[in-house]
Amino acid sequence: MTLDQAVVFNLSLLAALMSPGPAMLYTIRTTLTCGRAAGIATGLGLGTMAATWTLLASLGLDGLFRLFPWAYTTFKILGAAYLLYIAWNTWRGAKQPIGPAAPAHADAFLGGILVNLANPKSVLFAAAVLVVIFPAGISALEMVAIVGNQLAVEWIVYTTFAFVLSTESVSRRYLKTKPITDRVAAVILGGLGLRLVLER
Repeated sequence: MTLDQAVVFNLSLLAALMSPGPAMLYTIRTTLTCGRAAGIATGLGLGTMAATWTLLASLGLDGLFRLFPWAYTTFKILGAAYLLYIAWNTWRGAKQPIGPAAPAHADAFLGGILVNLANPKSVLFAAAVLVVIFPAGISALEMVAIVGNQLAVEWIVYTTFAFVLSTESVSRRYLKTKPITDRVAAVILGGLGLRLVLER
């Protein structure tokens, strides 16, 4: 992996991370409702699964999905169902006050894993990025460096989000608008879940 390739790859990652999607919404909401530690743990889970998708893309999972469309469709349906489940729980709890107890770090980490696992389009995105940026026939060592680089970038970005979002001023603003904010997040998450099923 050359320096130019690393720069382009990292810019692609940052653009994907900044775009509004299930992962971004989930980590924002978790941090605001459960605190900094839970937000960081969620981000670590999200980053771990995203890097795993990249590794699987390099091993040919995107080709498997194209060869067996039913497998991709099954992943999409399960993923959409999970996003709709999160959306429903978010909507239902919009008016409930935030309790003092935050989820265990392991639960927050698993939640991050599941949210990114719920989006099989990630492996297709990873495959497209790998093909465009990196030459064919990269070595196993280079692939490890690419996946490790992605893991580091994702963890740094999500941890930074958690620190920024958990500041007192941001938390106070969120608490004032929680019912509206949660319901908007629920609608967006539900819409993303439906789009995941309906898009080809």
